[in-house]
Amino acid sequence: MLHRKIQGLGNVFLEVPTAKREEGVNPNIMDNNWYRFFKYVLIGPFLRVYNRPEIEGKENIPDQGAAIMASNHQAVMDSFYFPLLCPRQLTFPAKSEYFTSPGVKGKLQKWFFTSVGQVPLDRTADNARDSLMNTAKAVLDRGDLFGIYPEGSRSPDGRIYKGKTGMAFVAMETGKPIVPIAMIGSRDANPIGSWVPRPAKVKIKVGHAIDPLAFVKEHGLEAGSLEAARKLTDHVMFILADLTGQPYVDAYSKDVKDSLEAGKGYPEGTAPSQ
Repeated sequence: MLHRKIQGLGNVFLEVPTAKREEGVNPNIMDNNWYRFFKYVLIGPFLRVYNRPEIEGKENIPDQGAAIMASNHQAVMDSFYFPLLCPRQLTFPAKSEYFTSPGVKGKLQKWFFTSVGQVPLDRTADNARDSLMNTAKAVLDRGDLFGIYPEGSRSPDGRIYKGKTGMAFVAMETGKPIVPIAMIGSRDANPIGSWVPRPAKVKIKVGHAIDPLAFVKEHGLEAGSLEAARKLTDHVMFILADLTGQPYVDAYSKDVKDSLEAGKGYPEGTAPSQ
């Protein structure tokens, strides 16, 4: 492992690890200086001691080439814990509000999320699917790893919720493999509404890569169709449920959270079993 100096605030320079680039190996292992700084210097060492994260199945992450890393969503800090243990840099789409908020706080937010390689995505726009497709293709065309949470929002209770089909459409359009990423314990470390992590242990399980076009063909479906996208998405979510040991809920997490926040309780058929 080599080291590179990056300029911090003022004229302070910091040394952070940088990957050795060998002939014939995809150079994008950790190309963003600030990404490395947060991972190896500012945040990463603290989280490694505080939450003791561990990863199982890391060999299923491709050493090079593009792939879609599809993760269940338990906590805001899922986007910290998995990148911390992933040997390659990840790009996640983030809420566009993180990049457009006004004032000093807004500028700091935009700087931080840009620094760690995240890209804005307006999930409420009429063309949200096209925006996701364009964003994902730009990342995957570079041969990079694209991270995504198919559930679309955090699980309200730790269970695995129905996935949105955008991930599957991206996979079928690009032909890139989907690698299931199971986050376990991050909800305990970073409960919804909390900003300071708690000292709960976090574990990550990496599943085997799924060839989206082979999967669709095997099930006699037409690549690019809504039926194929739904089938592929459900398959990924079932794998995540199996890896995490959590029940699968055939409803969107946002709809359930909206109902709970409105004081209406769980929608019919979605309440956790006693």
